[in-house]
Amino acid sequence: MKTYIKTGRPEFDEFIPVIKYFFDENRVDVYIDAKKIRAYIDPDAPSFWIRTIADHLRASKYFDDLRSVVEHFAETQADNGRIFDYFTVFPEKLPCERENWAKYVRVPVEADVEFRFIKAIFLVWQSTGDDLWVRKLLPKMEKALNYILTHPWRWDKKLKLVKRAYTIDTWDFAYTAGKHNWLQFQIDENTFWGIMHGDNSGYYEAFLIMSFFYDYFKDKKKANKWRERAERLKRRMNKICWNGKFYTHFVKITPVTIEGVDESQQLSLSNPMDINRGVATHKMAVSIINEYLERRKRTQAFAEWFSIDPPFPDGIFGDERIIRGAYCNGGIMPLVGGELAKAAFDHGFEWYGVDILRRYYELAIKTKKSYLWYFPDGTPLSQEKMTSPMESSKDVWGSSAMFYALMDGLAGVEDKFKLFKKVKLSPRWLSAEVDRAEVSAYYDASGRGLFYEFEFDGDKISINVTVENSFVDFNVLLPEGALADKVIFNGRSVDFKNVKVEKSRYVNFSGLIKDEAKVKIYLKKSKKDI
Repeated sequence: MKTYIKTGRPEFDEFIPVIKYFFDENRVDVYIDAKKIRAYIDPDAPSFWIRTIADHLRASKYFDDLRSVVEHFAETQADNGRIFDYFTVFPEKLPCERENWAKYVRVPVEADVEFRFIKAIFLVWQSTGDDLWVRKLLPKMEKALNYILTHPWRWDKKLKLVKRAYTIDTWDFAYTAGKHNWLQFQIDENTFWGIMHGDNSGYYEAFLIMSFFYDYFKDKKKANKWRERAERLKRRMNKICWNGKFYTHFVKITPVTIEGVDESQQLSLSNPMDINRGVATHKMAVSIINEYLERRKRTQAFAEWFSIDPPFPDGIFGDERIIRGAYCNGGIMPLVGGELAKAAFDHGFEWYGVDILRRYYELAIKTKKSYLWYFPDGTPLSQEKMTSPMESSKDVWGSSAMFYALMDGLAGVEDKFKLFKKVKLSPRWLSAEVDRAEVSAYYDASGRGLFYEFEFDGDKISINVTVENSFVDFNVLLPEGALADKVIFNGRSVDFKNVKVEKSRYVNFSGLIKDEAKVKIYLKKSKKDI
């Protein structure tokens, strides 16, 4: 068994093989302290960053066992709880750097590293099912989050939110008003402080993961503590960072004015991530998605997957190559497109999610070339026009976000526990005009998987699911103008509920599957809104 999708449509069937090819091309095994560590190289540097590892695990968890690399970040944790951004054993900036020693880096302005460490642990556990491994790491996870909640560089006591230096969204260099002669990665007396929404949505999700694990390991007191922290953080973030349409890019603590920049109008890349991390309400998610759709109408860029829009003036972050439309300053990123597509699938804009996947197919899957970012005219990044030491046409960061949108969004396989023991199954194939599909989601690390066949014949939807000992919540997209009239689960009629998400109609029901389930959803015409 392996992970694949079959629909008879190349724009969906070729996705997983090509993205797997990108991963295979970037896989590296290194040895540190005589221990083998497997990871995937970053698209723009020969180093292993926890931020990209945490994001691409949504795809790589299907292909590989990445316990070793996540363990290494835990083993090198500082006494105060801080986690390194990245490590490498390769010279990074040739020809001036030639040393192949083991090197570890924490970029001081970064505030998001610790939540990515928590998310990476969760995703590895999900695919391996290794409870003992997580139990061993729980103290490290606690330590990492306590660092964020107490360190003066990370936590604002007045606002009770995670803070950072004035960077472009989640990126790793800060605005200095010309007081530093290049990219500023350090905290100093000239740092401009503020709140970036993406940090806080990431910690909201991390706090919930901590609550989940403590609940799983029967420590109700700690589970409740982290759940309450998550809810408090979400309330404060939504009060302080929400501007009525989307999350304000940077809520300033240190007063500073950049000529020509209105932060309240800057739509930055963490907005769709905020939706997928669960901090935005459905109403807020719809507002954010509509904002992207509006900007798509107005933009001259080939796609609306902006790192930030509008961008900052050319060169103000200390490097003349960081101009409008380049890199994190307005470059077009598949990373953003994938997150946006997943959000669209979840919030009643299924057609938009399909549209994004099809555009990415034309851009990257068909050509077998995917870049971390593109200029607005569609030109890929180039070594001469970027600050990173290398470039790659086989980017795993952005492509993994598109994988996430395809598998979790369109195919609708969402593992809500581990080893597919609790699954939300939301096949949305009808939004792509696909009447028949086969989906196989399989974790190589544990040999556990879920397989389903989907078929729509005009009168009913049939879904045959094969999975071992799993509780499945079905959330099935219905044809336009139809409602579920009856649901048969392994020969028996079961309770169900027709629900509406924006203009889309779904039928919801649940069942325990020991090995296999045959489901039939009989349809009737809708006479009125439900």
